[in-house]
Amino acid sequence: MYDINSVNLIQSMLAPGLMISACGLLLLGIHNKYGLVVNRIRTLEEEKRRIIAIHRKDGLDPDQKVRFNSIVMQVEKFEFRIKLVRNAVFFYTLAVAFFVLSSLAIGFNIMTGLSGFQTLSLILFLTGMTSVLVAIIFAAREVWKGYAIVRIEVKESEIAL
Repeated sequence: MYDINSVNLIQSMLAPGLMISACGLLLLGIHNKYGLVVNRIRTLEEEKRRIIAIHRKDGLDPDQKVRFNSIVMQVEKFEFRIKLVRNAVFFYTLAVAFFVLSSLAIGFNIMTGLSGFQTLSLILFLTGMTSVLVAIIFAAREVWKGYAIVRIEVKESEIAL
């Protein structure tokens, strides 16, 4: 059976542990989005190369020019968007590191009784929460930029009609 100190240690370390799990789920989602954005950039760049090859060979008709300009605008916006996703990934990962350090500081505080670890664990935990907030802001901006890219596609199809 656990003694009271072991139970207190485990309970005290639980909050940072839950935040580690929460950030892990957020990281999983944002990593998937990162992959989708990278794949979309690659697809658009491949289409752009095909259009350039057609232009060199036969010239472009008006519809191909509209599509080419649309691709250029989209890639530019995707490049900005991928930076936002990268920043969100970075800050979620940083938050996990701070939560791990916070959990360790809590453990050292309970095991040694030194009050400095208590202050350190609180600072590390709050820094981790701040990193989560920053990551969420980057993720929200990325969603907003994603909408702008969809608007480019919609306008392109309206022009084509």
